[in-house]
Amino acid sequence: MPHPSVVVEVAPTHVAAARWGRDLAHLSAFAAEPLPDGAVTPSATQVNIADPDAVRSVIHSMISRVPKQGSDVALLLPDPSIRVFILPFDTFPRRTDEALPLLRWRLKKSLPFPAEEAVLSWVRQSSRDGKIEIVAAVARQKIVREYESLLEEAGLLAGIVQSSTLATLPILSQAGATLLARLSGRNLTTVIVRGETMCVYRSTELGANADGLKPQVIFDEVFPAVAFYQDTWGGKVEQLCVAGFGLGEEELREALTRELGCPAEPLGSGAEITAEARSLIAQGLEPLVGWQMNRGA
Repeated sequence: MPHPSVVVEVAPTHVAAARWGRDLAHLSAFAAEPLPDGAVTPSATQVNIADPDAVRSVIHSMISRVPKQGSDVALLLPDPSIRVFILPFDTFPRRTDEALPLLRWRLKKSLPFPAEEAVLSWVRQSSRDGKIEIVAAVARQKIVREYESLLEEAGLLAGIVQSSTLATLPILSQAGATLLARLSGRNLTTVIVRGETMCVYRSTELGANADGLKPQVIFDEVFPAVAFYQDTWGGKVEQLCVAGFGLGEEELREALTRELGCPAEPLGSGAEITAEARSLIAQGLEPLVGWQMNRGA
């Protein structure tokens, strides 16, 4: 995977950008600005950019404060805009021209839009029983183009498009089974990873933002993912992280620790992360850090 030095995240609440050097110790510049309520309404099927002028203005402001290096950037989209599937296969072709139609056929009944309108990306991983699993990220082409076209107006090209939570995953500990519950806007994404294997991915639209959510509401959404992991992998979640919950984050950590019986740590606490990177995470800009840690893997 290419790894542009500039990364831009468009979220329901803000636009953020960072320019990185060789590693996390080389943060050249970053900026973040809030968006008006309703300017971005993430969806896998419907129009996402409800207020193009507002989003366009903020993107131009970002680029003036985070100078580009070349035209390519990594573009991180809201999770609801990109569907993620973990698909088992007995065999899976290596050639792209054979794999792509197979994936379109497999996903045809699972997508909320015609499979021929999908843009796909996928990686292989091993399942618990050693069989092949494909982690596929799928988006409707015209939805992706909404975001890409705004970057192009600013003289940028999206060399990579990824969802924000997928970009965040490299921050998680590689030891044991780790659960991430991440809130962005009103969307909660729950992921369980075990080393480099994605075991569970669940994304749900909630009825309120962080200020209006009780810990029990989050637990009710997280528990099915945990139960599925325990049934499928025969083990327990060993650690958990939460992100995006603002002032209620500490209360949520404590509640999940009681319910799940495993320690809850601040995101990035177990990784070798610089003070600048930790500052970005504390500001809710963890995808910008995760993207740099990914290094194209």
